[in-house]
Amino acid sequence: MNWTSPTPNRLYGVNDVTWPAVEQRCLGPFVLRFGGGGGQRVSSASLWDDRFKDRDIGAAEQAMEAMDQPLLFMIRDNDQALDAALEKRGYFVKDPVTLFAGSSARLAEHDPKGLAVIDASEPMALMADIWKSGGIDAARLDVMRRAIGPKACFLGRADDQPAGVAYAACDKDIAMLHALEILPDMRRKGAALQMMGAMGAWALRNGATTFSLVVLTKNDAACGLYEKLGMVKIGQYHYRKKESS
Repeated sequence: MNWTSPTPNRLYGVNDVTWPAVEQRCLGPFVLRFGGGGGQRVSSASLWDDRFKDRDIGAAEQAMEAMDQPLLFMIRDNDQALDAALEKRGYFVKDPVTLFAGSSARLAEHDPKGLAVIDASEPMALMADIWKSGGIDAARLDVMRRAIGPKACFLGRADDQPAGVAYAACDKDIAMLHALEILPDMRRKGAALQMMGAMGAWALRNGATTFSLVVLTKNDAACGLYEKLGMVKIGQYHYRKKESS
């Protein structure tokens, strides 16, 4: 089966749908997100119209402060002008990430057919404990609960012991992985590979022929795994953050 890679803009939209903010609204050329403590992706501002003025940045800053959120902008492909403007305003670069996508069918070839798939609306206590050990707290579990559409939590095992958890959700024909967490003493035992296979098979069952994810660019081990699975780099983004005065 031939697979066609999505555009970066399509994956930015999938990111918003599968990892949703509490609220999202437009203010001039910016999209503002209220995250409710659910992390940077749901608490950042991003451009929807690149015809911005300096006063538009100031208005977005005031709105973020009114929401009691950090001054945080997401800089995506083709946002070079905003990147430069924020640098002049004292913003620093934070957490560059890479967007990957690949064929769900190819991932499904690694499906061990032995992982438990749990409804994402209420993750099991064991899964929440594993996520908590990796810094994925209750506010991020609430993000999972907010997502509308097909979604699931996955529990991986290695050596007959719980090894890791992950969450995936679909936006039409594209699934996206979030919150993959492998327990430290269970790493390098094949759990991540098996979980990716199980999620690829789940995506196909839910009509998603493409499987995607976001990973820190500096995470060489994870990037290597995804490339080994036939996934390709689609785009990138990073954040610009400024400490409040």
